[in-house]
Amino acid sequence: MRRDVLETIAGIEIFPLISLVIFVGFFALMLFYVTTMSKGKVEELENMPLRPDSDEDDIFTADPKEKRN
Repeated sequence: MRRDVLETIAGIEIFPLISLVIFVGFFALMLFYVTTMSKGKVEELENMPLRPDSDEDDIFTADPKEKRN
């Protein structure tokens, strides 16, 4: 039944091709961005999870009894 419905839509055969082009294009752009990134930026990003943040904005260590304004 689905196949019959999809076959009746004019121009439906272009949508898988468009999806593939978008996926491959995005993947290629991200690969280009990552390979051309400076070493300093890579080191900054790889140390982000380890860098200590201020306690004011940390929702996990804040006292749950305190109400925020």
